Amino acid sequence: MAALQYVHVPGYAAILFRKTYADLSLPGALMDRASGWLHNTDAKWKEKDKTWTFPSGATVTFAYLEHPNDRFRYQGSEYQYVGFDELTQFDEISYRYLFSRLRRLQGSKVPIRCRSASNPGGKGHEWVKQRFLIEGEEKGRIFVPATLEDNPYLDTEDYEESLMQLSHVERLQLRYGDWDAMPDGEMFKREWFKIVDQAPADVKKIRYWDLASTDKSKATKTSAYTAGALVGMKDGQYWVMDMKRVQKSPLAVEQLIRQTAEIDGVGTSIYMEQEPGSSGVNTIDHYTRKVLSGFAFYGDRPTGPKEERARPLSAAAEAGNVFLVRGPWIGDFLDEIVAFPEGQYKDQTDTVSASVSILNEMKDRKRFTLPTLAGIKTRG
Repeated sequence: MAALQYVHVPGYAAILFRKTYADLSLPGALMDRASGWLHNTDAKWKEKDKTWTFPSGATVTFAYLEHPNDRFRYQGSEYQYVGFDELTQFDEISYRYLFSRLRRLQGSKVPIRCRSASNPGGKGHEWVKQRFLIEGEEKGRIFVPATLEDNPYLDTEDYEESLMQLSHVERLQLRYGDWDAMPDGEMFKREWFKIVDQAPADVKKIRYWDLASTDKSKATKTSAYTAGALVGMKDGQYWVMDMKRVQKSPLAVEQLIRQTAEIDGVGTSIYMEQEPGSSGVNTIDHYTRKVLSGFAFYGDRPTGPKEERARPLSAAAEAGNVFLVRGPWIGDFLDEIVAFPEGQYKDQTDTVSASVSILNEMKDRKRFTLPTLAGIKTRG
């Protein structure tokens, strides 16, 4: 309705986003609803462009942003209205990029608007909550909550019965719009992590990689990710400054790791988990000689169960000594770590846990390195 508000104005353009094209075309979704409203009007539907054009020349377009790079499809476009349905399904970088497409001619009385609708939950839960509920009105961002009682047109009794079939957390999110309801594991709580704009300039930092080398085109629902955490330490406190997390081919992973090393700079030591056996030795040797030549690079052989290795990080986080430097990666990281160790993925948690252990050993001057047969330094 908001997108249609100014379709009588020549030159007006609106665009409405869902995560995927399939989401747009579902029964009762945006395109289906628009068709029901507009098919008997003078507006014309252009299937190829997924656009309604009105007698004034104004347009309302339906679009998707499935991957971060999809945002560049709209580079050069100009809109007076941008709308997002189920915002928590999107990444923050795509959402913020679309603000650059909001423009109008000088003297136009059509307002520039960006509007979103969303339930709690989803991969973008944390950044949406931070933007609208925590920063909110202080930054000029208005959040309007709504629950089942606010929609008098639904069959509330049947819908309520359907919602009762959900898990406790999902029911709190979808029935009551509870943004604080998130499934937590045994070792980490979401509220323990403080989000900050930057880390101190003089932190001691390292980048730690855990390889998976799973090409996304061949990945399954349980396939691991390659993850690389940039973690800094100062005065017993830790800053997770960046996180890379991908499912790509081995060559693409190598290119990412090399590029990341150049961005981090030669002053940042690089560590990589070394798998057992000769294959692990060969991987570290390959990265030492061919991928990360010129950088301080070390293989790392952690010992003990993952849960035990994560306990120092858990204790530091509970004490309020772990900070996350604001970025689009934070939502995925928090979703994973609060579900640890029961969650499906552990890649990011492992890299941060290992970084904390290594930084502590550096601080205590107890970090010993031993050469492997390939002449590579590793931690035993």
